Amino acid sequence: MSTTGKQLFTTLESNSRLTVAIEDVRFPDPTGNQVLVKMEAAPINPSDLAILTGAADLENAEYSPGKYVAQMPEPFNTGSKARHGLKLPAGNEGAGTVVATGEGEMAKALMGQRVACVPGNAYSQYCIAEAAMCLPLGDYTVEDGASGFVNPMTALGFVENAKLDGQNAILHTVGASNLGQMLTRICNEDGIGLVNIVRKEEQVELLQKLGATHVVNSSADGFREQLRSAIDDTGAFYGFDPIGGGQSVDTVFKAMEQVAVGKMSEFSRYGSNQQKRMFIYGRLDVSPTILSPSYGFGWTLSGWLLFPFLQSVGMETMGRMRKRVLDNLTTTFASHYKKRVSLEEMLTKDAVTDYRAMKTGEKYLVMPWK
Repeated sequence: MSTTGKQLFTTLESNSRLTVAIEDVRFPDPTGNQVLVKMEAAPINPSDLAILTGAADLENAEYSPGKYVAQMPEPFNTGSKARHGLKLPAGNEGAGTVVATGEGEMAKALMGQRVACVPGNAYSQYCIAEAAMCLPLGDYTVEDGASGFVNPMTALGFVENAKLDGQNAILHTVGASNLGQMLTRICNEDGIGLVNIVRKEEQVELLQKLGATHVVNSSADGFREQLRSAIDDTGAFYGFDPIGGGQSVDTVFKAMEQVAVGKMSEFSRYGSNQQKRMFIYGRLDVSPTILSPSYGFGWTLSGWLLFPFLQSVGMETMGRMRKRVLDNLTTTFASHYKKRVSLEEMLTKDAVTDYRAMKTGEKYLVMPWK
């Protein structure tokens, strides 16, 4: 017997009209190793905003209860041509209680349990999830587990990726973020060097209290000199950047190359042989990525996404990572929230314009039954 409830959808039309609205939906019965989860908490992560808000003009949008309609400016509308006319769910992850299962044994074992899951439609009162992708929370609350997958597994993924590539130090361009704080704790635990870049002095202090030893403030005098010194101390020629647009990666590559050149005994017109690698894993800045020909030829810039990485390392590694997250959910991988909102409240102008700003330490948590 199917279940009914509310769910959020986002639709972008070819005429640049973005509609985000809550609808009444009939959810199918789970089959096989699927489970039906009554969703109780779901975070709004930067990765959710790509289809939830994008670059839409939220200040001048039309707001009504449970809905807003905004214009998507160019070139972002044309760049999203593949989704024109598609009604998409939103919400990568969340937590709730399993209220029905398919006939599979893995699914049945989860009946009645609180679980964290990654259904892709977490802004909903119910969702269908694969049992294999659910994390039983045991004595943890749904709020403890709501952000128990994307940020924790991403931060762990950075360290796993670095180890696979033979690296013993990492650079991260948004060190004070929720994910960045997790990365600091992980690197401390694993003995991995870490260079954190932040934007404010209070963020320097925040990370130092967590045990960070190399934190550089991009707004401070002497930033570039401090960045070079931190890279030199740690050997961090390998980094991760969620900003994407602008010159954040360019700035890091320049500093890495300057450190490497400083160690050369002979001049080379081609720059150093030091391999420098950066991964872009988000688009906090939707402007073009700017690179300049000033760091030789020994550099690589590529994208990094969690789920392709997990597929590449296999179930054994993923299982080990998941266990580590569960064992440390309220310590190493703890998340904190600025505000808790209902499905309807998350579509008000005050809320949308606030969480779209993606300010450090101001994450929203959606409570579908609030």
